[in-house]
Amino acid sequence: MKTLEELKKLRDESLKKMTMRDIKNGFRIQVGMGTCGIASGARPILNAFLEQVDIHDLKTVTVTQVGCMGECAYEPMAEIIDETGQSYMYCSLTIPMVREIVEKHIINHQPVARLLLSSRKGS
Repeated sequence: MKTLEELKKLRDESLKKMTMRDIKNGFRIQVGMGTCGIASGARPILNAFLEQVDIHDLKTVTVTQVGCMGECAYEPMAEIIDETGQSYMYCSLTIPMVREIVEKHIINHQPVARLLLSSRKGS
């Protein structure tokens, strides 16, 4: 950083990301950031969700991190909790999957069944 303006821009971007994590209504996206999640690549998944929420200007979506999600073999994972409290567990996530989940599930209210943990486990 060379100027005060660059520092202010960095501060504003960081504050915007932090605000996204504290919204209390609408959808809640919880990314598993336990040891196994982090080792499996959960940090880029968390960042991808934050980026997609920002790109689509989804003001009623909360993105947060949680600890262990209990299914190490299926990490990285994210739980989507909709406005009614219904929970959907997505697993073995990649960045393109995050984009699809945001567009189909969050924006259009159509869960992506093939990416859900229950589908992957054969339940």
